[in-house]
Amino acid sequence: MIEIPVVFSGQGDLPQYATPLAAGIDLRANIEEPITLNSLERKIISTGLSIALPEGYEAQVRPRSGLAAKHGVTVLNAPGTIDADYRGDIGVILVNLSKEPYIVNPQERIAQLVVAPYSTVKWQSVNSLPETERGQGGFGSTGKK
Repeated sequence: MIEIPVVFSGQGDLPQYATPLAAGIDLRANIEEPITLNSLERKIISTGLSIALPEGYEAQVRPRSGLAAKHGVTVLNAPGTIDADYRGDIGVILVNLSKEPYIVNPQERIAQLVVAPYSTVKWQSVNSLPETERGQGGFGSTGKK
């Protein structure tokens, strides 16, 4: 477990895990009044959360499965990446993919945040890559016999 400095301008408690084994922390809408998302409309919804991730970590904003399955509302750029050097409010880009308007209510759980380590790379330019059984087989190629 890592400790992350946080500034929280939202209402209520800091975001938390819903269950002891959950990977994602629930993010809530930090809004004063309900916001309507019409069909195919997208809006950035504030969470009131700003964090200081340690070097070598990122935070990923991911959809909530219940919101997507029940209402067709999801995170547009999933997963959205929060870099370790970003210090602003974490906004969630919600999009309504259903045909019906959806109302986002204050303090509603709208997404989840997963914090994970990452690696940086240094490119090594070569003339060819080592061969594999798959080779250059692209989308759907691993299911072919």
